[in-house]
Amino acid sequence: MFVKRVGQFALIALAAFALFAVACSDDDSDGGGDAEGTAAASGGEATTAASGGGGDSGGSTPAQAMEGGTLQVVLDRGELKCGVKDSQPGFGFLEPDGTFSGNDVEFCKALAAAIFGDSTKVEYVLASAADRFELLASGEIDVLIRTTTWTLGRDVDLHGDFTSTTFYDGQGMLVRSDSPIQSLEGLDGATICVTTGTTTEANLNDRFDALGLAYTPLAVADDAAALAAFSAGQCDGWTGDKSNLAGQRANYPDGADAVRILAETMSKEPLGPVTRDNDSQWHDIVQWVVFGMVTAEELGIDSTNYEAAVANPASANIARLLGVGFGGEAATAFNLGIDDTFMQNVLGQVGNYGEVYERTLAPIGLERAGSLNALWTEGGLIYAPPMR
Repeated sequence: MFVKRVGQFALIALAAFALFAVACSDDDSDGGGDAEGTAAASGGEATTAASGGGGDSGGSTPAQAMEGGTLQVVLDRGELKCGVKDSQPGFGFLEPDGTFSGNDVEFCKALAAAIFGDSTKVEYVLASAADRFELLASGEIDVLIRTTTWTLGRDVDLHGDFTSTTFYDGQGMLVRSDSPIQSLEGLDGATICVTTGTTTEANLNDRFDALGLAYTPLAVADDAAALAAFSAGQCDGWTGDKSNLAGQRANYPDGADAVRILAETMSKEPLGPVTRDNDSQWHDIVQWVVFGMVTAEELGIDSTNYEAAVANPASANIARLLGVGFGGEAATAFNLGIDDTFMQNVLGQVGNYGEVYERTLAPIGLERAGSLNALWTEGGLIYAPPMR
């Protein structure tokens, strides 16, 4: 078990930024990811990032990242450093065998496959609600893929550059199945478990104020604390992103049928990867890997048939997706800084957007049909610009 401690920042300005990041931080699903300790993960080592401790010789500073761009730093290092969670089933979860699983983790793998042709070349760095933007800004991680909501404040003030949304979420409420509570109004005067210092906490206050409801917040640090308090009957409801509540329900100690999620959605929570500001090449790579996975699903190309499509593409759109020529014309050059056939590796080693969704989110009860996360052709919001 390999442990890496992230060094403290020497610059006063960066320290001040870190304090601001903590104050504004939202876990978007819980307050988790703060657990000390590490575990070896398949396809990369898992590390816990924490303030204090020694330096990280394998890391990159913001100056290094700006000098040659993040892509060059990643190529020189020989692996991708991806900031993830370890406590949310379906999105970012540390399995008992030390491997990471989940939708966010699959996008880390897809990015590594696109860059290196090898989806295992990833080091998963645990990014907590409090330190995730600090880790990104400092260069300790190359990309943050950790149920992080896109907001104006984060986009402008935390030096993060949000890419395409990979999951459209919203805040909800979990209650016990035997509870008489059927709506938010039924929680008037209730005690509610909520992660402290997050926009989840702010959204709860805003929504209950708007409804004229009184409540007592039970502030918790992370998923583990929320689960312990809720299971012990210390709170009547547990609020968080619906995606997180679905994962917690699927793994609830007394079984999924013991709890239920109320129908109301209390907020908008678009989740997706985040890169550092002012690195357009790296931002484009991360974004177009996601777009490529969506495009592949639109075109009916997946891990089972992409090789046949490479040999005999049925259309110019499929040919461009796979980086091959069509109708006597040469393959389109996209100038991303990686091989134009990058989507062949992504599809072969990870799959398209729909395959990843079915593998990671469908098992925790997040039905895609009829949801915002269906393809735009099926009434959802999952949409990719043309690859041309």
